[in-house]
Amino acid sequence: MNVFGVDIGGSGIKGAPVDLERGDLAEPRHKVLTPQPATPDDVADSVAEVVRNFGWSGPVGVTFPGVVTHNTVRTAANVAKDWVGVDASALLGERLGGMPVTVLNDADAAGVAEMSFGAGRGRKGTVVLLTFGTGIGSAVFIDGRLVPNTELGHLELNGHEAEKRASTKAKDDEDLSWPHWARRVQKYLAHVEMLLSPELFIIGGGVSRKADRFLPLIEGVDAEVVPAELQNNAGIVGAAMAAAGR
Repeated sequence: MNVFGVDIGGSGIKGAPVDLERGDLAEPRHKVLTPQPATPDDVADSVAEVVRNFGWSGPVGVTFPGVVTHNTVRTAANVAKDWVGVDASALLGERLGGMPVTVLNDADAAGVAEMSFGAGRGRKGTVVLLTFGTGIGSAVFIDGRLVPNTELGHLELNGHEAEKRASTKAKDDEDLSWPHWARRVQKYLAHVEMLLSPELFIIGGGVSRKADRFLPLIEGVDAEVVPAELQNNAGIVGAAMAAAGR
């Protein structure tokens, strides 16, 4: 069974049909740049462009970088604040000609996918997925059940919002070496571990493709730390799963 998934990020919007039996993309994903400023109308147009690239008609799952409850945006990170209070399902559904649209937090979507098809499959206890990109997203699971909208990237770390110091964007903006950035990530993981005592950290986002460059440098964390197996496709897969009601 194929269902379409779209992942809205601060820098890019990507999507593809997803084979829900395999938990993988059914076709190579299509990506467009996130419009700047990332207003609701402009982002909706970009989502429609991604979906129509495949000639898709049917349910669509969409991730959003912020708190989402009952398809309505409550906070907006790295996109226009105009999103707050918007019924994203209604907006995107209208732009897609009436297709049913399900919207959820981006890291929650990635986490659901990793727990079902990736590095968290079969794991019990507390598992924390963290996506490193324009910001830091989080998904927390207790015995496989999601605690939604945790937004741990906004924790304060050494007087700064964590994602302003330890995101991939921070690494790029400050031209940090891998060892320097790994030390920041290590401090952040230690802080989250102090709060939640997880058995497993899953590191997702685009940087997971380069896990060998920084994960071996992380020390002083008791929990197991592994890269996401679905890498940067996890959000698309999780969005499709949400649209299918899984």
